[in-house]
Amino acid sequence: MLSNDAITLRCRIERWPIAGSFTISRGAKTEAVVVVAEISRSGHTGRGECVPYARYGETPEGVLAAILGMQKPLAAGLDRQSLASAMPAGAARNALDCALWDLEAKCSGRRIWTLLDRSAPSPRSTAYTISLGSPEAMAAATAKAAHRPLLKIKLGGDGDPQRIAAVRKQARESELIVDANEAWTLHNLERNLAACEAAGVTLVEQPLPAGSDDALARIRRPIAVCADESVHDRASLDGLRERYDAINIKLDKTGGLTEALTMADAARALRFEIMIGCMVATSLSMAPAMLIAQQARFVDLDGPLLLADDRDNGLRYDGSTVYPPNAELWG
Repeated sequence: MLSNDAITLRCRIERWPIAGSFTISRGAKTEAVVVVAEISRSGHTGRGECVPYARYGETPEGVLAAILGMQKPLAAGLDRQSLASAMPAGAARNALDCALWDLEAKCSGRRIWTLLDRSAPSPRSTAYTISLGSPEAMAAATAKAAHRPLLKIKLGGDGDPQRIAAVRKQARESELIVDANEAWTLHNLERNLAACEAAGVTLVEQPLPAGSDDALARIRRPIAVCADESVHDRASLDGLRERYDAINIKLDKTGGLTEALTMADAARALRFEIMIGCMVATSLSMAPAMLIAQQARFVDLDGPLLLADDRDNGLRYDGSTVYPPNAELWG
């Protein structure tokens, strides 16, 4: 536990240009907007990064204000265990939780996995995302990435059978997972699942809107279906067992690494496959997720690969292989 002497909190909004654009069913963007929290004590500074999620009503300004509102509790001795009850799960808590982990590691002079009594993380192979577009545009993007072992294909509803067929034609050897981002309907659900099955897709992520996904329990699921927007933290797991085969853990949804680690254990006990996912962000967001990646069937931590540039001391990517963070970056 950290002592409460001379703790200071700083927070800022940063904008990182995306290489080109990133398009999903809900829209396109050309930059990643992140919020960075820095907690300092005794000459050491811990950092955490989060991505405000508009899908849940979060804004960069609102997240910034929520983080800065924790200055007095932190100065009074608020720690990670207390943070979970002081703030709701979400991006703001994620940045603070990860900053507290980083600060604890730096103050102790030990790596975070040592603090957790775990083995040092190993490199993992990450998915690489193909943005939503026309079948022709997605085929062209896939042709450039066909050397990668795992591709994550963004789909968007009508026309998806043509999109996934075009992608598979260009990437005959890659494992494919798809993410519909809630864009499918009861009308096209089974047709789109069949098209994915025909293309040899391994996993379909969040086909139906959260809260309107009961149909997944009533149909034959020819391939595994993964919850994303339908799952947040441990409290949301029990209601998913009949509808989903896997869950996507994102630290911006769980509210930080502390909850994510416990959630991963609970998900495995319920026999869910685990995906560790990310928003488009810098390596500072990806670094804590590398600890969850060690027990995940699917790793989707390609955020920095989609940026025009990453921060100093960023994660090392060798093709699709991502390596654990160095101490200068985090943890």
